[in-house]
Amino acid sequence: MSDYRIEKDSMGEIKVPAGALYGAQTQRAHDNFPISGIRFSREFIQALGYIKKSAALTNNKLGLLDDEIAEAINQAAQEVVDGKHDKEFVIDIFQTGSGTSSNMNTNEVISHLANEMKSGTEANIHPNDHVNFGQSSNDVIPTAIRISALLSAKNDLIPALKHLHDTFIEKGKEYADVVKTGRTHLMDAMPVTIEQEFGGYARQVELGIQRVESALARIKELPQGGTAVGTGINTHPDFGKLFAERVSELTGEDFVEAENHFEAQATVDAPVELSGQLKTIAVSLMKIANDLRWMNSGPNSGIGEVQLAALQPGSSIMPGKVNPVIEESVTMVCAQVIGNDAAVTVGGQMGNFELNVMLPVVAHNLLESIRILGNAARNLADRSVSQLSVRKDNIADMVGRNPILVTALNPIIGYDLAAKIAKKAYAENRALKDVAKEMTDLSEEELDQALDPIKMTKGGFTE
Repeated sequence: MSDYRIEKDSMGEIKVPAGALYGAQTQRAHDNFPISGIRFSREFIQALGYIKKSAALTNNKLGLLDDEIAEAINQAAQEVVDGKHDKEFVIDIFQTGSGTSSNMNTNEVISHLANEMKSGTEANIHPNDHVNFGQSSNDVIPTAIRISALLSAKNDLIPALKHLHDTFIEKGKEYADVVKTGRTHLMDAMPVTIEQEFGGYARQVELGIQRVESALARIKELPQGGTAVGTGINTHPDFGKLFAERVSELTGEDFVEAENHFEAQATVDAPVELSGQLKTIAVSLMKIANDLRWMNSGPNSGIGEVQLAALQPGSSIMPGKVNPVIEESVTMVCAQVIGNDAAVTVGGQMGNFELNVMLPVVAHNLLESIRILGNAARNLADRSVSQLSVRKDNIADMVGRNPILVTALNPIIGYDLAAKIAKKAYAENRALKDVAKEMTDLSEEELDQALDPIKMTKGGFTE
């Protein structure tokens, strides 16, 4: 048996692997782009399946596609949605800027499957004439970006961020009574509680969720129906509206037809906006992860306020060393997302006239950012935040020796005297209260009242 077969397209004959579900155009693109070995993700392939399924059902409803052909495409496309043929999507993401190669890869795979399902009949389901009927790569690929991004964000990223938010809230409540030294410029400042600090992290994550949800409102507008340049040539005037309704039924999300097809196909502004919000979340998680690393530092010669779970040996030469590996992985994810956003931003600038020509790289980077941010957030919650413990004794000792607590005495003894007390306490490495007792006429009871750290975390004046 030969290990290849001969396929034909408008450019002639080409050898295709014998068992492949794709055809000539896919093979040409596979041969033309031996660039990275990176292929489109499951989420993007699933979106392409949804598009072909919805297009067939919509065209059938409009009376433009035969019942038998539409049903065969419907069934074949569902197998693509279900991930049964991902290995057949063989084209590198660094390909033609419109993603035409991947659109034809999809058309050929579904055509092949549909014809197998209809074996024994005379009908021949053509990748262009039937699977791609009423469509163009120029509206299919931008639509696939939006569908896959929205589904990934709602099914994976947002739930992961909510989980991280709730984990910070729960851990903060667990240590609500613990007062620690606050820090500004990495230097000792007025005290805060663990609950306040972790509440700040939770709010960062909460705002990240809101930012993504806001951007998804624009992602819901689908370019499908504009075909080649936005005019809707070779498709029914009602196709775009009915297509969006069908995709909404299949996915459970409320997609709508693009308000302006020329904007929707000539730009990727909505994906660029979403990528920017993902970058903001990456910046938030970078700050949070680094704070946890600082608080865990030591355990003896660093800050040592929290103890992160010991998950694996930290050194090949230093026995017993344990590192904050989860936080380090989070910071690397954040760096990757920030880099991905730069690629998406450049890609967004390539909307020349009626079409953006960096669609594949925009799709890949956007979806990768969504996926790895979600994974990192959930991993941070489950393997770090939920398992950390607070070193109460160490924290209490550091708070007691914090000369900045003298700030609470400013309204009572004035800034100048308070500064002298702080300097002396620091220079002699003594408790602030002991030095203040020597240098003022305040009683021990008055000092206890004024220098109570928990009161300082509530704002206002200490009395």
